[in-house]
Amino acid sequence: MMVRLGNTQIGLFRYLGLWAVVVVVFTIQRSMQDALYGNTWSVFDDLRWSMIQWYTWAALAPMVFRLAAKYPIQSPVRLRGLGMQLPVSVGVTLLAMFIGAFVSTPFEPSSFGEQVRQFLGQHFATGLLVYWSLFAIQQAMQFHAEKTRREIEAIQLATELAQSRLRALKSQLQPHFLFNTLHAIATLLDEDTLSAEDMLLRLSDLLRAFLEDYDGQEISLRRELVLLDLYLGIQRIRFKDRLTTQIYVAPDTLDCAVPSLILQPIVENAITHGIGKRVGVDCIEIESRREGDTLCIDVRNRNSTLEAGAASTSGHGIGLSNTELRLRELYGGVAQVNLGMIWPQGVICRLRLPFREIEEPDDAPEVASA
Repeated sequence: MMVRLGNTQIGLFRYLGLWAVVVVVFTIQRSMQDALYGNTWSVFDDLRWSMIQWYTWAALAPMVFRLAAKYPIQSPVRLRGLGMQLPVSVGVTLLAMFIGAFVSTPFEPSSFGEQVRQFLGQHFATGLLVYWSLFAIQQAMQFHAEKTRREIEAIQLATELAQSRLRALKSQLQPHFLFNTLHAIATLLDEDTLSAEDMLLRLSDLLRAFLEDYDGQEISLRRELVLLDLYLGIQRIRFKDRLTTQIYVAPDTLDCAVPSLILQPIVENAITHGIGKRVGVDCIEIESRREGDTLCIDVRNRNSTLEAGAASTSGHGIGLSNTELRLRELYGGVAQVNLGMIWPQGVICRLRLPFREIEEPDDAPEVASA
């Protein structure tokens, strides 16, 4: 059996046990008072009085909690703001006095009326204090519950807002990449029909992977590299012998969680600012390794430059700007992305993510490059 106190439920035996502690404390107090003043009351008499007094309030406490919830005191607290609680507290205290007198009458030689007068004279002030103590406990519990509810709602709203931002950032990448790839295919149609057809088939595989991707913001590095290989295949067809790629992946990083489509915009940016604008050849290198609790991913290209003093992603395209925003939303200040120069020529983009392995769903689609 359960006793309901406002929105809280407590087991009956535990509830009675808590009030038993109060009974014992006041029994000891009565016994000490009897000993000091030479009264002839026995310990059992003191125990009976304490049980009648406090278990009466134990029976009335659920009603006090309901009344406190029904007639709360609104801030700011003023005398007129006490509202119904002043008369209600007096009424409930009088009810406790009458119940106590009724229960104690069979054990005493005096009449019910005398017992009522005795309870009023000895316990009325204490009863009022008990009522307002129970009222304060209920208000504190309600305040804590309301505070917890608002904190949960705030966390949920913040999570939903972050997810919305992440979805918006992620959705900007696919149309941007699609436009560039379709433009390249259109250019190749007049020059190399077979290459344009091959690029279109690879684009179809990549778009299918995008559409079949689950709703999570993170995937394993293994799967991210499969998606990236489809993209690199398209770019190798586009630039032919001018572009080569090298991937160096530490085996213990393959199952690490990374934001989905995190590498494609970085590689696209490297190509765009490399052989997309400059003559000559280029090599795109992707390297992953673990350093303690950090996953390190470096993307290098050998045919681009970086303005002197530039070490952030600002001014280097929508892909890197979105990457920085996505990392901030997902990991806060733990993750980092920055650009730097490499010798003798080229630019490196360094990603630093918290190292955390992820389990891919069993039905996750497998993507194979053509």
